[in-house]
Amino acid sequence: MELGLNLGYFGQGMDGDIIATAKEADRLGYSCVWAAEAYGSDAPTVLAWIGAQTERIGLGAAVLQIPARSPAMTAMTAATLDSLSGGRFRLGLGVSGPQVSEGWHGVRFSAPLGRTREYVAIVRKALARQRVEYAGRHFTLPLPDGPGKALKLTVHPVRAEIPVYLAAVGPKNLELAGEIADGWLAIFFSPEHSTDIVASVAAGRAKAGKGTATDPLAGFDIAPTVPICITDDLEVARQSIAPYAALYVGGMGSREQNFYNRLAIRMGFEKEAALIQDLYLAGRHRDAAAAVPLEFIDATSLIGPPARIADRLSRYADVGVGTLSISFAVATQEERIRTLRTMAEILDASGLAS
Repeated sequence: MELGLNLGYFGQGMDGDIIATAKEADRLGYSCVWAAEAYGSDAPTVLAWIGAQTERIGLGAAVLQIPARSPAMTAMTAATLDSLSGGRFRLGLGVSGPQVSEGWHGVRFSAPLGRTREYVAIVRKALARQRVEYAGRHFTLPLPDGPGKALKLTVHPVRAEIPVYLAAVGPKNLELAGEIADGWLAIFFSPEHSTDIVASVAAGRAKAGKGTATDPLAGFDIAPTVPICITDDLEVARQSIAPYAALYVGGMGSREQNFYNRLAIRMGFEKEAALIQDLYLAGRHRDAAAAVPLEFIDATSLIGPPARIADRLSRYADVGVGTLSISFAVATQEERIRTLRTMAEILDASGLAS
């Protein structure tokens, strides 16, 4: 198992410290630093900025929004970032949600599985420097009734096969990730609740004839982002992570369509998920955070003293996690650097490092 670092959204609190944090993760041997986008900062600009000031660490998009760019534009961005960084880019893709897709990008949130399948196929074709011709249900290149012609990427990427990760939550999305991607960007991943989830990924791998007969996940990277708070007081840890959990379970989407709320329900937190959503959508964000149970935080985060975190880390490794990316639940740069170093020491001492 390798460690990664998810910096989340630029513009959300630690902007001035991003480069120093990424440099320290690079020095410590972290495998990848991830940047996200929603409807504020974009991920490629942040990753280019980080890539120019680091040496070895991977640069991961978590994620580039599928409705925000044509597949050809995404291939261009991936090729450029990979070339500039000397082959360090990891392409994470996701359909986002209906509120962002339709409200921000003006793209209907329909047939997400089919759109993703076609999108990835076109991106891979472009990165392989083939002439891009595609006739699908959602994408047609070139358009059949105009002057356009099939083109191929003019630059030569460092790698023709840049790793593609999909952000997925539901069973069908997970199966698709196993089938067409090289990795899965997971959120609220709990080792204790992962059997059916990982089985969906494995089913997709088997369907595509990937991996091996005995290990369909061979060559596939399960890469969850896991909040971390190193402390002897579990309630303090709960309070530090709960606002993030409440945002996703309660407010990321509508009452009718919230993927993270459904995930919490599948994990057995049906009543808690309903209460968190009711409070959050009523504008009572603090109350929603207070309603997030310690059991949910503990199942989906790394909390407690180093020895306890080391034990939890081994459980993630046991269920097949390849890249465990931490996200900070601490406020100061001193605490963030200390967390980076402590996690590197824990992994090194555990014997789990790959």
